[in-house]
Amino acid sequence: MAEEAAKPDFRNGFPIEQIPDGGSVLGRVDADEAILVRRGGDLFAVGAHCTHYRGPLAEGLVVGDTVRCPWHHACFSLRSGEALRAPAIDPIPCWRVERVGNMAFAREKLSEPKADSTSNASDLPASVLIIGGGAAGFAAAEMLRRKGYQGPVTMLSADDSPPVDRPNLSKDFLEGNAQDDWIPLRPAEYYTEQRIDLVLNTRVSSIDLKSRRVESANGKTYDFGALVIATGADPVRLETPTSGDPAILYLRTFADARAIVAKAQSAKSVVVVGAGFIGLEVAASMRIRGLAVHVVAPDKVPLERVVGPDVGQVVRAVHEEHGVVFHLGKTVGRVDGKRVTLSDGETLTADFVVMGVGVRPSIALAEQAGLALDRGIAVDEHLQTSARGVYAAGDVARWPDPHSGERVRIEHWVVAERQGQVAAQNILGHGVRFDAVPFFWSKHYDFALHYVGHAEKWDAVEIDGSLAARNCTVTYKRGGLPLAVVTIDRDLQSLRAELAMEQLVLS
Repeated sequence: MAEEAAKPDFRNGFPIEQIPDGGSVLGRVDADEAILVRRGGDLFAVGAHCTHYRGPLAEGLVVGDTVRCPWHHACFSLRSGEALRAPAIDPIPCWRVERVGNMAFAREKLSEPKADSTSNASDLPASVLIIGGGAAGFAAAEMLRRKGYQGPVTMLSADDSPPVDRPNLSKDFLEGNAQDDWIPLRPAEYYTEQRIDLVLNTRVSSIDLKSRRVESANGKTYDFGALVIATGADPVRLETPTSGDPAILYLRTFADARAIVAKAQSAKSVVVVGAGFIGLEVAASMRIRGLAVHVVAPDKVPLERVVGPDVGQVVRAVHEEHGVVFHLGKTVGRVDGKRVTLSDGETLTADFVVMGVGVRPSIALAEQAGLALDRGIAVDEHLQTSARGVYAAGDVARWPDPHSGERVRIEHWVVAERQGQVAAQNILGHGVRFDAVPFFWSKHYDFALHYVGHAEKWDAVEIDGSLAARNCTVTYKRGGLPLAVVTIDRDLQSLRAELAMEQLVLS
């Protein structure tokens, strides 16, 4: 309470000259933590915490009349508090600010942003159908309602639970630091209140573009005016010889995560197959639970393909400091009960095995429907497929990336959410180009890295700071152009790198 009282109460006024131009001051409005922001002659007072994971907005970046969260790059309007860009969905509080002489006073709290007044004009689709219950599908449905669309919205999901916070599954939830009820993106009643018909345990078997109808595996059909294909990706399943009823698990859905937790509660050891981000986050979570963890992968260095050998070695060192044992340059030959035999004949003992060897885009429906494919579903800059009124978003979509100048398909949670939002806006005729800089984060124990941009190949790597001290900015370039930036313990620098890439495209 004393700490709260020490923060300036903007209700009582605050000297304007003490607010940096383009920056903020942390304080409160009555009992609510808030930041006071100055941008030129404009003054704003908004909530101090991101509505995603409560990141500290006072440590974020002010860009125009928005503020960006340093943790996971959500973006909020300083004028209304609206969450403009995922991963945040909910708005932050917003107060009217009055200037009196050289003082700024926070006055009444403003109402939360209301749904846009999108009319039921004749050019809007009669209905919207979304195939998929992940990040992109949820974000599309939420944005349709936020923008005032009044027609029927139906989500067909193959999962047995409503859309969940998937990044949490391999992090806090597996660690045991997140309760089950923290994982859904929205409670079940949300879908009823927003008139979103969420149909679970339903796989779509075919899409008929001519009749604008889809059929589910149980024979039920659904008509659509506009369609969003957000079928995501499926885990790669290795054809590993087995005997003796081994426990081999995968991680993609909430049910998968619960199955791993159930096994971990009585287990002493686990083998994780795969040294990518998911595999390593699973490894960290299992070590936090006290299990002996062995990681098996064909790679020479963890994550080398994505972040290069230098950063990969740092991540390996972090895990080894926590007791993870790596078996690199190897694969799993067979699993016999609790005995795991590697490709070089070495054997490990594990109560269960978690396979984390990557995913493949779920494009069978698009292929059946005759949509254009390109190692994914080919879409234009507005995320529309080769068929009018049919959009693709998330892990399945390959789009023209203005930052790299290439067509890319990226399996990032934030990208999927933002694509769902853009697809929804374009269904409503807003003509929004998807040009967001890709972003993801990865957490391992108390170590985290942020990645902005996208670099599949690079010819130069520049390191500012110290990898050994785990405080640095790593820039991946090709032909002198920065394609991607990894930051470790430099959250604000990650935001600045994101902004710089946006400005490169605009210039």
